[in-house]
Amino acid sequence: MRKIWIVGLFALIFSCKIIRPSSDGGAVAYSSYQEDLSGSLPQFPDFRTAVVDLSSSSSPTSVRAVDSDLDEVQRRFAQKNRSEAYFNGYTVLVFSGIDRNQAFKTQDDLRIYFSDLTSEMQYEQPRYFVKVGQFTFKIEAQKVFSRLKGQFPSARIIQDRFQRKEYMTPSSNQNAPIPD
Repeated sequence: MRKIWIVGLFALIFSCKIIRPSSDGGAVAYSSYQEDLSGSLPQFPDFRTAVVDLSSSSSPTSVRAVDSDLDEVQRRFAQKNRSEAYFNGYTVLVFSGIDRNQAFKTQDDLRIYFSDLTSEMQYEQPRYFVKVGQFTFKIEAQKVFSRLKGQFPSARIIQDRFQRKEYMTPSSNQNAPIPD
């Protein structure tokens, strides 16, 4: 066993002597190194000739031709939004519970401490909800929430659905002639 260890040690020492950096060449050998990579580089068209070709060809449509299409799409989008009765948004939930008296007390406290805010009470069996505000974006609700958090620590921002103020329910025309 001892002989195997000795042979292994000699093999390790001699292998280290074999691998050593070569001192021939050095920086001089690398200074004259050249490699041609032109075969592997991508080829791009000349930018100046492409610009001249675009300016010389007269296009019948201009960039402004899409403006009328965009206006039409925007008009249809706004009309679609007006025709929908509800929109999704955020509100600040100040109270949620089954105690009716506590819900009314919370609403009264809101009127006392924050007279500029309008609260709304909703009842969904078996719970009462006292909510403040109707916001489209959460960052808008964050401002009111930060004001309320000190006085109402259980307040939180929730997602909600609101009826649009400008929404008009479709109804029959009152002035339409009555068919015989």
